[in-house]
Amino acid sequence: MTGITNSALAFLAAGFGAGISVVGSAFGIGRLASAALDGTARQPAASNDIRLGMIIAAALIEGVTLFAVVVCVILAIKS
Repeated sequence: MTGITNSALAFLAAGFGAGISVVGSAFGIGRLASAALDGTARQPAASNDIRLGMIIAAALIEGVTLFAVVVCVILAIKS
């Protein structure tokens, strides 16, 4: 009888963790872009400032997501 090994469970958990972090990141960037478009529609004169803030925030969100995915992969490989 074959059972699920600890290594298999580690890879499964890493896959779930990476997937959840990527979905959360996509949701956050989507909300960020929506708010930036609303702000630009309300104040067209401030579009450059809004765009700059959106790009910086999106880069920070993607950086945290990349860190989470790397941690998931490292934890899977370590087990």
